[in-house]
Amino acid sequence: MKLYNTMSRRIEDFVPIVPGHVSMYCCGPTVYNYAHIGNLRTYIFEDILKRTLRRAGYSVKHVMNITDVGHLTGDGDDGEDKMEKSARESGKTVWDIAEFYTKAFFRDEEELDIIRPDIVCRATDHINDMIALIKRLEEGGHTYTAGGNVYFSIDSIDDYGKLARLNIDELKSGARIEVDSNKKNPKDFVLWFTNSKFAGQAMTWDSPWGRGYPGWHIECSAMSMKYLGEHFDIHCGGIDAIPVHHTNEIAQSEAATGKTWVNYWCHGEFLLMGNAKMSKSSGGFVTLQTLLDKGYNALDYRYFCLTGHYRSQLRFSYEALDAAKSAREGLVERVCQLKAEAAPSSAPSEKAAEYMKAFDDAMENDLSAPQALSMLWKLVKDGEVSSADKLAAIYHMDEILGLDLAKAEAPKKEAVGTEDDLKLLEERTAAKKAKDFKRADEIRDELKRRGFNVKDTPSGPILERIE
Repeated sequence: MKLYNTMSRRIEDFVPIVPGHVSMYCCGPTVYNYAHIGNLRTYIFEDILKRTLRRAGYSVKHVMNITDVGHLTGDGDDGEDKMEKSARESGKTVWDIAEFYTKAFFRDEEELDIIRPDIVCRATDHINDMIALIKRLEEGGHTYTAGGNVYFSIDSIDDYGKLARLNIDELKSGARIEVDSNKKNPKDFVLWFTNSKFAGQAMTWDSPWGRGYPGWHIECSAMSMKYLGEHFDIHCGGIDAIPVHHTNEIAQSEAATGKTWVNYWCHGEFLLMGNAKMSKSSGGFVTLQTLLDKGYNALDYRYFCLTGHYRSQLRFSYEALDAAKSAREGLVERVCQLKAEAAPSSAPSEKAAEYMKAFDDAMENDLSAPQALSMLWKLVKDGEVSSADKLAAIYHMDEILGLDLAKAEAPKKEAVGTEDDLKLLEERTAAKKAKDFKRADEIRDELKRRGFNVKDTPSGPILERIE
């Protein structure tokens, strides 16, 4: 198994801390709005990674957080609390907002056939863990209190910004916002707010520093270490988390423990809408429900994501999604035909096994999904592989692709044509079975004169009206 490690900027052999076991933490959603399809691309990539690790023989402990407090509209300490903003605009409580959008998020994941994490941890359930970690940082001399808030001092460590390869001397803060005057260094960040920028903050807790709420970054450090320990294998997220969120997570985690926190950092690239990344702040973002309302299947979008490598930007358009939909539906139709012909083989042939190995090799080489998908299509079209062997190999591949092909059913078509037309269709079927191909062709021609083409499907021939 090989993975690209953002920390080293190269593809590395994956070697887990504990042989045979993988500990993996993924940054979850901030539940103040629906996830857009750019967000969901990241969760699909993480699902593919988990499935591939399992195929490679590892057990995987997958932890994901739900940020239901403390994420400001800016990635630093600027902007308004997203939960508070959404609550104010909707007239609901922040707790209702969190519950509603958490359920919506997991509905999307279920539609996309994303395997639920082993542990889903809500930030609001782990405030004491965050306070304990902040106290640990305080005892180590990494914090200071100013203006009522507790800050992490990046000058207390000597490798801040190593993930993003930031040059601290060249960083300029305040280009977009007014710099927090309480900060000793513009890149210092808040661990605990007691002095909220907004009156009447709804979510607050008692702490040694006063009643308040945690900064965004401390959440992931506290929860990941609670469930995976102070040193674990893989941390995933979107590429936009690298310069601030993941950078700050590393700073506070390694300052607290004095050792390497995560071995492999894996990031998914942006989904582009036009020439810009999709984002909620820009407005007009596309949700999974948007696609469902337009008549797409959620798995059409999953297939679309598989056509691009997770580390490459992927440009979304409805034309591209149409192509993915057509390809997936064609694949489903092929699988249904194979099911009608045979049951999956329990011992695939040598040639089928070669396809399976080539597929696994592609996926285990930094999740090369487009290459693996092409291997699937090559198998489907190979006339030298039996239907039973094809099915077995396809099911093997789909355990990683997650296209739910084992449950594939041919789409049901509404009856087209009059009763007399359908009787002619039945007569043509009987003529073909009797090898009376002359009569079958005559009936086909007659049906064409009546305005119908005959289409053979896995569930039998149907009439399609000629447009």
